[in-house]
Amino acid sequence: MTAADLIDEPMRPGHGPLYRQVKQRIIRHLIDETWKPGDMLPSEPRLAESFGVSPGTVRRALDELVAENLLVRHQGKGTIVCRHDPERSLFHFFRMVDAAGDRPTPSSRVLACGRRRADRAEAARLGLPAGAPVVVIDRTRSAAGRPLLVERLVLPGRLFGPLAAVAPAELPNTLYTLYEERFGVTVYRAAEQLRAVTADARDAQLLEVATGTPLLEIDRLASNLDGMPVEWRLSRCRTDAYRYRVELV
Repeated sequence: MTAADLIDEPMRPGHGPLYRQVKQRIIRHLIDETWKPGDMLPSEPRLAESFGVSPGTVRRALDELVAENLLVRHQGKGTIVCRHDPERSLFHFFRMVDAAGDRPTPSSRVLACGRRRADRAEAARLGLPAGAPVVVIDRTRSAAGRPLLVERLVLPGRLFGPLAAVAPAELPNTLYTLYEERFGVTVYRAAEQLRAVTADARDAQLLEVATGTPLLEIDRLASNLDGMPVEWRLSRCRTDAYRYRVELV
């Protein structure tokens, strides 16, 4: 859709700051695929004209969307809808670093991928009815030739059902790219909770540590542009050579 084709209702006074209304309009256009990953947005003046606001208001909305990694600005080209390419997904969502602060490029080994009914905890976390179909992926991730973490991913079957038929060896290292390109699901936010746990017998075998070894458990709930949960990921990580790092700005 071109800027000339984009027709929006006027902004509504009293419904929050105008730039936030513009931001939500842009997100809505991303959800309905007016603009898809890789597409270039109309210029700021064109968007301002379409939304009936000033270019400064549009710029502030775009600034927030760039900061949230939904859009990216290319000097001399314009503003483009981000793709979940492997490098971006790794940089944005993988938080383990070595002692020097460098982020490794992990490799993945899928142990199992299949479809079943959600248990009570899975249904609750993903906001699904009890017993709803889910796709479950078990895998390990390694760095520098050593196992780093073991994780289970639970996905809503209504969004990702065909994934259960994919051979484990064919699943890519970075799944968020697959979600976007094959299923049209963009991971927008991921909320994580951390806690200390000890390795059970399965963890110990897969991570090549002793049973009872301290591990870091990362409980991640990822949501799409609509705020709907699309993945529950539970990872258990070795911490002898790597640590979890988050930067606050």
